Amino acid sequence: MAIIKPFECVRPKKEYVSKIAALPYDVYNRAEALREVQKEPMSFLRIDRAETQFDESVDAYDERVYKKAHDILWDMIKQGSFEKDTKKCYYVYQLVMNGRSQTGLVACASIDDYENNIIKKHEKTREDKEIDRIKHVDTCNAQTGPIFLAYRSNDIINELVKNKMKEEAMYHFVAEDHVTHTVWKIEESKQVSVIEQAFQTIDQIYIADGHHRAASAVKVGLKRRALNQNHTGKEEYNFFLSVLFPDDQLMILPYNRVVKDLNGYSETEFLDKVKENFEVQEMGKEPYEPNKKATFGMYLNHTWYELTAKHHLISKDAVEGLDVSILQNYLLDPILNIKDPRTDKRIDFIGGIRGVKELERRVCEDMKVAFSMYPTKISELFEVADANQLMPPKSTWFEPKLRSGLFIHTLE
Repeated sequence: MAIIKPFECVRPKKEYVSKIAALPYDVYNRAEALREVQKEPMSFLRIDRAETQFDESVDAYDERVYKKAHDILWDMIKQGSFEKDTKKCYYVYQLVMNGRSQTGLVACASIDDYENNIIKKHEKTREDKEIDRIKHVDTCNAQTGPIFLAYRSNDIINELVKNKMKEEAMYHFVAEDHVTHTVWKIEESKQVSVIEQAFQTIDQIYIADGHHRAASAVKVGLKRRALNQNHTGKEEYNFFLSVLFPDDQLMILPYNRVVKDLNGYSETEFLDKVKENFEVQEMGKEPYEPNKKATFGMYLNHTWYELTAKHHLISKDAVEGLDVSILQNYLLDPILNIKDPRTDKRIDFIGGIRGVKELERRVCEDMKVAFSMYPTKISELFEVADANQLMPPKSTWFEPKLRSGLFIHTLE
């Protein structure tokens, strides 16, 4: 039984929404974030990446940075750039990219559900990244970037959302990256109750994206519990900001790979080694994207190849059967000596949103070989999480990205 509750949202005033809404903090490096803030002074990156308000001598994780994030957020609230709803509401959030839409519900999920594994994880988090967002949430006294959750589609929720979308939207704008964002508010008490009860019939929720934000929000909540002698379990710090999507709305893009060298092999020797575990077919000069599982595109010396894993490599295990595992276990590791793709500097990862032409560009510029992947399915993500296993690194790329600053959940 999942607890997915409405909340009193702090959100931009309508006239500022397109200026404030920003891509997540972790899609930018410091220089890129600074350029975005200089281009749009109201961008929420001023808060999510408050180091942009200091010169390079101030470390991004300096205590002054978190204090600045707090001050900017609460000054903007005080000055009227944001407003706070006085009723606990849900919000319908639709994103449209390249003609394809996905629609989710903005709500708050329970840290107890996270702790008790009702909210399933599939990714290992890094302590340094957690510490950064713990400090940000705790100092700001607010969660500013929603966690991307998924659940198995529910007819009751679907019907209510569909009907709500026939009404006038609260927000509607097209962002700079041409993604259209539309938001409707669900505030009528009967509708709110229907949604809350419908989620209580759902056994499992899955983190699709945002494992570090989720872990950080939970740790802030647990810390505040320990400090509150009058803790009841109803305080806002017991819940974290989320957008929940039914599984049939989601599309995962591939997460492609490029490698700097052939580990000492000549191109002929390398191809011979690859043929030990893969059927190799030359495809020519046109970019190749695989269209089924256990197949891979490979770009080498201005030529594309199709690699098809030999039958004995394909496992029924939730993790070992993933395409990213097959490539890692039977090519990247044994042939190219990429033992740990998390830390090896010879490998880089290219989100599917950038297309396979980006793979060609990197091979021409600073890499030797590239691999285009067949995307992981949402059902595979669920299967791995249900088995309490972890996905290999860089297994999924979700688009479009949820915007930060559209919805803020305050902890008091």
